[in-house]
Amino acid sequence: MGHPGQVHLFKNAILELEKKGHQCKITIIDKEVSSKLLEIYGFEHEVVGAAKSSMFAKAIELLKIESRLLKICKSFKPDILVGGVGNAYVAHVGKLIGKPSIVFDDTEHSKIEHFLTDPFATVICTPSCYKLNLGKKQVMYDGYHELAYLHPNYFTPNPKILKELGLKEDNVFIILRFVSWNAIHDVGHIGLTLEDKRNAISEFEKYGCVLISSEKPLQNEFEKYQINVSPEKMHHLLYYATLLYGESATMASECAVLGTHAIFCDYAGRGYTDEEEKYDLVYNFKNEEIMGKESLCKAIKLLENPNLKKEGKKKREILLKDKIDVTEFIVRFIENCSITLKKRAL
Repeated sequence: MGHPGQVHLFKNAILELEKKGHQCKITIIDKEVSSKLLEIYGFEHEVVGAAKSSMFAKAIELLKIESRLLKICKSFKPDILVGGVGNAYVAHVGKLIGKPSIVFDDTEHSKIEHFLTDPFATVICTPSCYKLNLGKKQVMYDGYHELAYLHPNYFTPNPKILKELGLKEDNVFIILRFVSWNAIHDVGHIGLTLEDKRNAISEFEKYGCVLISSEKPLQNEFEKYQINVSPEKMHHLLYYATLLYGESATMASECAVLGTHAIFCDYAGRGYTDEEEKYDLVYNFKNEEIMGKESLCKAIKLLENPNLKKEGKKKREILLKDKIDVTEFIVRFIENCSITLKKRAL
């Protein structure tokens, strides 16, 4: 797991696989709250590396991670290696030990990560709305990563979490999400400017409570808005939020499957956020020169609708009818791969 989002992506699948008698070994790149989340959920894991910011540091760390992962594989002797977006580590090590690797990807514009991962992975599983054709290795499914953990089969919103922030279910509150822009595919991009953020906060305070979640340290002027809740509670806040505004594709998609409207500002966009716009739940803004102004205008228009929350939950029902339980797909796919391997051995 290379990102906190991948902890969520695989956590229910791991539980299901273990119930069926399979053994799972969890390794992680220590980024943000990944390790803390696994501890909260009660998963044993090994840290094989850390997130780095510069290209040179990332290259050196990749070699270190793969060396550690290879050592673990020689001891654990896995039948299959599974990883999330841009997980070149499992693809490379899988090749080295002669075992299949399954990578779950939903990020089309990660050119360097695709270059490092795709030629070595055995199978690449993507949502059906994925914009790239990856050839024979690609397996598509009708869902999003976020439906592996926020599908109603696994997630039930808990209003008690609102009390920690002095909020009630009928309160208007807006969550702002800022990212670090340190990923390989984000080089040369900065997202929303400081002025964009100031303008958004100033306008949103006219409608309700403003809360900020950020990958990187906030400027002093924004610290009073920072959310101080444990990370596993964030999805409950997203469910009850009136609006999400920010730079995170994952969080925008999480809101969509929870029935909360989201503004997503990112130069590249994603196949899944584009599709979620068709459900009128996510609104994509990709022109960095004007995204601040245009996205804020859209956000204000949404906030002026007193029925925004109720309408969002109705749109969610339509989305859920069209999509699958992604955890069920992951478990079934891994088991089918395992059965195929056993037949080959016979």
